[in-house]
Amino acid sequence: MSILNGKNILLGISGGIAAYKSATLVRSFVKCGANIQVLMTPSAKDFVTPLTLSTLSKNPVFSDFFDKENRNEVWNNHVDLALWADYLVIAPATSNTLSKMASARSDNLLIATYLSAKCPVFFAPAMDLDMFKNKSTQKNIKKLVNFGNILIPVDSGFLASGLDGPGRMKEPDDIVKFVSHHVMSQKSLFKKKILITAGPTYEKIDDVRFIGNFSSGKMGFALAETAHDLGADVFLVTGPSSLEIKHKNIKRINVLGSDEMNREVSKLFKNCDIVIMSAAVSDFKPAKKTLGKIKKNNTKSINLELKPTIDILEKLGSVKKNQMLIGFALENENEIENAKKKLKTKNLDAIILNSLNESGAGFNCETNKITYIDKNYNLKSFKLKTKKEVAQDIFQIIIKEINE
Repeated sequence: MSILNGKNILLGISGGIAAYKSATLVRSFVKCGANIQVLMTPSAKDFVTPLTLSTLSKNPVFSDFFDKENRNEVWNNHVDLALWADYLVIAPATSNTLSKMASARSDNLLIATYLSAKCPVFFAPAMDLDMFKNKSTQKNIKKLVNFGNILIPVDSGFLASGLDGPGRMKEPDDIVKFVSHHVMSQKSLFKKKILITAGPTYEKIDDVRFIGNFSSGKMGFALAETAHDLGADVFLVTGPSSLEIKHKNIKRINVLGSDEMNREVSKLFKNCDIVIMSAAVSDFKPAKKTLGKIKKNNTKSINLELKPTIDILEKLGSVKKNQMLIGFALENENEIENAKKKLKTKNLDAIILNSLNESGAGFNCETNKITYIDKNYNLKSFKLKTKKEVAQDIFQIIIKEINE
């Protein structure tokens, strides 16, 4: 899922030959899940038709303040359009449009909307080589950047005039990538590498049976999705789970048992900034795994010898350097005391306690109720919430702590 999914994007198109790319640009934004509203300058309609753009955007295209054939119709309110938008993207931005933006010359709906916009504004210049290099054009571009607008730099290449050089509008997919990257760069955890574990582990008894638990992985998956939404590079190491990841940029690593989870986590740990161990790793595994299938053979009972699994969290705590390491504790007695003990003995930066005694806070639930305990033993308890909301609460604390 793109960072632009569900966002409202106003696409302003001005009258230059590069407007022929606007149909592809609309399509690219729509593929990201964005809601697109197109504004055209009157001259832009000489290069691409409103019908094409309205079909692709699934919205009517606006160009004039009102229907010139019926002045009594409701006018196209530039203030409402500006308030609707999460982002305004002007592409192509011709020399004429750049000049009007820089001087606040509001003689068309696009410029009026631009001047009313409170959202981030991106502009992608497009013009011939000498026009682009002209000092007046460069002055207008610098002025717009100084105003806080975001320049999408031009490409260099073959131009409509036959000249070769800078002035080409970036290709539609590159514009979408530029906007997406900028939006992501404003997020609280941009470029942070976060490792999250989720789900159960299955410890094989034989090739058919295993020791496991009822963990669904929902809490860990919610944490991974939330971390991605906050701009982080996310690695999700998960035991067996039927859940699907919505964001394709989350690196999912599937494992089965505790030994496999330990190997994958150990490889990733040293390069991560924040590690949240929410997986329900089995505490024990069979001392010996039987090949094939153990036959019943009318046996009344079977003795299964168990041995402890590796304590992945304790191992990470013993080698951590600059990482922020957070564990989970599922308790049913002496909950606070046991969680604090785990926090100390495993050298954690925080531990998240949830209780088997709380309805709606156990395995395989849509909700959770947590207490966040930091390394100084400060407690912050939350009400019962959805796991998505719990994940957001957790990261609010994390972001505050890493910025202190």
